[in-house]
Amino acid sequence: MYEYARTDMPISFPGLFGDWEVNPSPVALDIGNGIYWYGIIICAGLLLALLFCARQAKRYGLTEDNVYDMIVWQIPLCIIGARLYYVIFYLDLYRNTDGTLNWGKMVAVWDGGLAIYGAVITAYVVLHIFCKKKGLSFGAFADLGVMGLLIGQAVGRWGNFMNREAFGGETTAPWRMRLWTSASEYIEVHPTFLYESLWNLAGLALIYFVISRARTFDGENTCFYFIWYGIGRTWIEGLRTDSLYLFGWELFGQPIRVSQLLSVGLVIAGLAVLVVNKRRHPRGRDALFVTKKEAALEAERASGEQEDAAL
Repeated sequence: MYEYARTDMPISFPGLFGDWEVNPSPVALDIGNGIYWYGIIICAGLLLALLFCARQAKRYGLTEDNVYDMIVWQIPLCIIGARLYYVIFYLDLYRNTDGTLNWGKMVAVWDGGLAIYGAVITAYVVLHIFCKKKGLSFGAFADLGVMGLLIGQAVGRWGNFMNREAFGGETTAPWRMRLWTSASEYIEVHPTFLYESLWNLAGLALIYFVISRARTFDGENTCFYFIWYGIGRTWIEGLRTDSLYLFGWELFGQPIRVSQLLSVGLVIAGLAVLVVNKRRHPRGRDALFVTKKEAALEAERASGEQEDAAL
């Protein structure tokens, strides 16, 4: 059962740091409806991801302008996608007392309620359309984008820390997190926000230092992301107490968590695409978009030199 933690009470890790505790306010600036740390942290993660992808674009046959043009479309549409996904699976929260839908409440994203899978699904649809219009490789752009996505996810999870949310069930592990549910009662729980943040950072390191340097086809980083994130999210979601459930459906007497179902699907899809393409491109970088682009530029340069010599 999910318990709400008080946002005006301190956070501590008694198994690691004893009596030391922090008490951050979710509100960074008390202006109007308030500027929340959650939003600031999400924006910081987005900015870091954008700068990283812009600097790495050349390795994938892309330009910084490609990245900046893409993000103009991604930001607003991914927010809409994340909100829509959340509203669909928590639809009863957006009904009036007479059962009709409260459309005003549905669009009030400032009240919370964004789902990462909604953003990811939207991002891939938008990216596919963008690449088709610009004549770019979807696989190459996705390989670059998943590293930015991991950065954004790793940083963004700390917004959950500020809000005292997205935590797991009770535990006695040494790294347990203590949260207060009232002025006199507390719970000690799995800090699942931290698990996911560290898992995403580990995935980023593996892709950047290992997977990307041995790519033989466009989309290989993306396949690894699907597998890595899917495994981690399946495990972490099982620890959480605030999961989205699939319309009350059950499997083996247990409610089906939407994120776990999607995560398993990601792992299967990632493995299938990886195996098929590794058989087609077992070694070398000839199939990569960046290799083909470099070869085309070299041929164009050589042709220009021949024309100059003829003159």
